[in-house]
Amino acid sequence: MPTRSSASVKRWTLVACIMGSGIVLLDGTVVNVALPRIQIALGGGLAAQQWVVNGYLLTLSALILIGGSLGDLYGERRVFAIGVLVLARALQGVAGALLVPSSLAVIMNTFSGSERGAAIGSWTAWGAIAGVLGPLVAGELLAIGSWRLIFLINIPLAAVCCALILVVVPGSKPRGRGARHVDLPGALLCAGGLGGFVFALIEQPRLGWGSPAVFVPLIGGIVLLGSFLAFEARAPDPMLPLGLFRRRNFSAGNIETFSMYAGLSILFFFLVLFLQQIGGYTPLQSGLATLPVTVVMFALSRRFGALADRMGPRLFMGGGPLVAACGLLLLQRVTVKVDYVSEVLPALLVFALGLAMTVAPLTAAVLAGAGTEQSGIASGVNNAIARVAGLLGTASLGAVVAASFASTFESRLNGTALGASARAAVRQAKRLPLGRPDIHGLPPLQGRAVASAAEQASLHSFHLGMAIAAALVAGGGVVGALGIRNPGHEPHAASCPAGQLVGASSELAPAPNGADQLEAQPTGSRA
Repeated sequence: MPTRSSASVKRWTLVACIMGSGIVLLDGTVVNVALPRIQIALGGGLAAQQWVVNGYLLTLSALILIGGSLGDLYGERRVFAIGVLVLARALQGVAGALLVPSSLAVIMNTFSGSERGAAIGSWTAWGAIAGVLGPLVAGELLAIGSWRLIFLINIPLAAVCCALILVVVPGSKPRGRGARHVDLPGALLCAGGLGGFVFALIEQPRLGWGSPAVFVPLIGGIVLLGSFLAFEARAPDPMLPLGLFRRRNFSAGNIETFSMYAGLSILFFFLVLFLQQIGGYTPLQSGLATLPVTVVMFALSRRFGALADRMGPRLFMGGGPLVAACGLLLLQRVTVKVDYVSEVLPALLVFALGLAMTVAPLTAAVLAGAGTEQSGIASGVNNAIARVAGLLGTASLGAVVAASFASTFESRLNGTALGASARAAVRQAKRLPLGRPDIHGLPPLQGRAVASAAEQASLHSFHLGMAIAAALVAGGGVVGALGIRNPGHEPHAASCPAGQLVGASSELAPAPNGADQLEAQPTGSRA
C-alpha cells in the first residue's frame, strides 16, 4: 500500500470520506420529496411530515457527539467503517452520527494544513451532489414504484464505501482508549432533552400549548437540556467539551453554523412541500428544482475553500450568509402558480452563491480552532449543531407556519357562509398547511372559497417562513463578520491552557503540527 503521504492515498481517502458523509446527506434529503406521498398514505398532516424528517434528525443530532468522541477514542477509520456497515442495515440516524464527524476527522488527519481548505471544499462540493441526488432518485422511484423503495438506496453505496475505507483510508492510532470513556449519560440527557422539546413544538399546533401532552414534554425537555450542559461541565470525559467554546473562532463558527443550517433546513423542507402541494409539481420536478443549488456548490465550494486559505475566512463567513439571505428574500416573489424560471430559479442561484461562499471556510475555521487532537469531537460538535439547527428550525417554524396558516385561512373566510361539509373541510385543511383542501362534494361557491382561502393562506405562510429563514441566515453572517478572526489575529491556544478550560481534558492542547499552528502562521495577503 502507498505511503500515507502519497497523492493516491489522499485522493482515495477523500473519495471515501465524501461517499460516507454523502450517504448521510442522501438520507437527509431523499425523504423530503416523498413527504406528500407518505402523508397521503399514512395521514397525519404537517405534524406527520415533520416527524418523518425529524425522527432521523433527532437520533443523528443527539448521538453525533458520541460519534466524534468514538472517533477520537478508537480511531476515525474504525468508527467510519462501522458507521457505513450499520447504515447498510437501516439504523440511519445512529449510523450517521458515526459517519459525519469521522469523515471530517479523517480529512484533518490525512491532509496537511495548506491542503485542508481545498480538501474540505471538495468534501462540501461532492457532498452537495449527494444531497441533491436524494430528491432526484426519490422522485424517479416515486414515479415507478412505492415510496418505500427510497429506504433501500443506501445498500449499494454502503458496500462501495466500506470497501474503500478498508483498503485506502489510513489507520489512526486510538487516543486515550482505557483512559477515557464514552459519555452515555450525556447522550441520554441530550436525546431526552431534544426529544421532549421537539415533540412539544411539532404537536403544539394540533393540541395547543395548554395540553399536558405539550407543556410537560416542553418543560421536561428544557430541564433535561439544562441538566445536559451542567453534566458536561463536570464530566471527566464529556462528549461536549464546553472548553472548546472558549476559543473565539470555534464559538463564533458554531453560532454561525446554527443560524445557517436552520435557514437551510427551513428552505428545503418547506420549498419542496410548497412546490408539490401548492404549485402542483411532481416529486421528480420538485427534486429537479433544487438542482441549481448543487451545481453552484459543486462548481464553487472548492474555490472558495482555497480562497479562504489565502485570505482568511472572515470575509467569506461574513459576506456569504448575507448573499444567501438575499436569495431567500427573493422567494417573496413566488406566487401560487409558481413560475420556476422567473420566481424560484433566481432566488436559488443567489442563495447557492452565498452558501458556496460560506460552507467550506466555515467548516475549516471551526476545525482549525479546535486543533488536530480534538478534530473528531470538534467535527462532531459542529455537525451536531448543524443537525440540531435543522431539527429545531423545521420543528419551530412548523408551529409558526401552522399558526399563520390557520389565522390567515380563517380571516379569508370571514363573512363566507359555509355548510357543515365545508366547515369539516376547513378543519381538515388546517392540519396540512401549504396544502390544498379536499373540496370534492362541496357546493361550487363554497368549494372555490375554501380552496382560494387555503391557497392564499399557504402562500402567506410560505413567505413568512422564508423571511424568517432569511433573518436567521443573515444573523449568521453578522456573527461571522464580527466574531471570526483571521489566522494570525486570533490568540494562540497556548494563551488558554487546556487545564483551564471548563470541562476540557488534557487532549485539548494543540498538536505541534496541528490546525492551531496553522492559524498562527503568517499569511501575507490575509486580512
